[in-house]
Amino acid sequence: MERELHDSHDSHDRLDDLMRDPYPLYARARAAEGLVWVPELDAWLVARDEDVREVLRRTEEFSSANALRPDVVPAPAALAVLGGGFGGRPVVVTSDGERHHRLRTPLLRALSPARIAAAVPYARERAAALVDGFVTEGRVELMSAYAARLPGEVIGRIVGLDPADVPLVVHGGRRAEELLFRPLPEAGQVAAAEDVVAMQHVLDRCARDRYTHPREDLATEIVTSVAEPGHAELPLEQRHEAVAHLQNLLLAGHLTTTALIGTTVLHLLGHRRQWELLCAQPDLIPAAVEEAARHDGPLQGFRRVATRPVTLAGTELPAGAELFVAFGAANRDASRHPRPDTFDITRTTPARHLAFGFGAHACVGAQLARDQLRITVEELTRRLPDLRLRRGRPVTMRPTLIHRSPQELHLTWRAA
Repeated sequence: MERELHDSHDSHDRLDDLMRDPYPLYARARAAEGLVWVPELDAWLVARDEDVREVLRRTEEFSSANALRPDVVPAPAALAVLGGGFGGRPVVVTSDGERHHRLRTPLLRALSPARIAAAVPYARERAAALVDGFVTEGRVELMSAYAARLPGEVIGRIVGLDPADVPLVVHGGRRAEELLFRPLPEAGQVAAAEDVVAMQHVLDRCARDRYTHPREDLATEIVTSVAEPGHAELPLEQRHEAVAHLQNLLLAGHLTTTALIGTTVLHLLGHRRQWELLCAQPDLIPAAVEEAARHDGPLQGFRRVATRPVTLAGTELPAGAELFVAFGAANRDASRHPRPDTFDITRTTPARHLAFGFGAHACVGAQLARDQLRITVEELTRRLPDLRLRRGRPVTMRPTLIHRSPQELHLTWRAA
């Protein structure tokens, strides 16, 4: 048993190291013949742009059923706690074919260009208010004071959550990620599961309310898409479905954007001349948003599973073969992106990247994420042009390929 625990610890250490900096592995995988098997991921790594796009196109041969396969199986005590919650049903990210189309349709309606545009003034107002909260201090830890707050408030408003419930839902989303993707002791797993269930009960309350009192919001769109009419209350099975969809949407809507804000500010400040250029030429901000997403995107990739024997990049894969489809690796592929490892907001011919996916599963909230990032960079360059990384506070990346970002981002400037 001691040997097994030691091996498990070493395995997690190797996985953490890979996740904190996956780019050397990506480079080796792109240069290799065929696909590379990565034991730490328990999957074949798909790293070239052409191959990633091929997998995402061939949805019948590469299923999304395992897209969010957890790295950790919770302990029985944590699973018992989760049994008192809601959800656990297939969601848009893990569905294919007709089911995927059915689940994606209400999201496309709710996150239409018109509705996202209508949310921009609120996002701008909240961004300014959050910066107001620290602008006179001279220093800030940006992840907790800003990046973890703005996306949750914005997606919470679009969903239709009571603003008082948003912090609990954001916290529950982060805890869900920890429970399924971080090695925690049993007591820590139980505590995380309790936070997840608390979030799910908030979402269940919201779903039941929208069934009887529909509104013009995303929660109503989701409830309408799963509900069977004619009941006095939303039936239990549909409650589980609605909560699963709301939870998936909220996690994608705030955790991904939180991470993208953190990595974008990190790289802009780490390349001082480009930050100064952006302050002087704010018309470059949209290009900076795209370059940041390409260079070090928060969603490094999703899993896929082969539904039948298939050949990809010359590698023969049996039915059931697991793949990690690395968007982050494809975004550093020199065949599509010249000087791929260089962060450069002045690229004259930026190629289309895969930071928000591609094909049938492309992120429905990509424009919302872009808008929040653009607003953030506009606010910081305008109000804090001398913003800098704080000396003596080195940046450590979170050990994850799902929401890659700095764990903390300590910044400083000359306070007014």
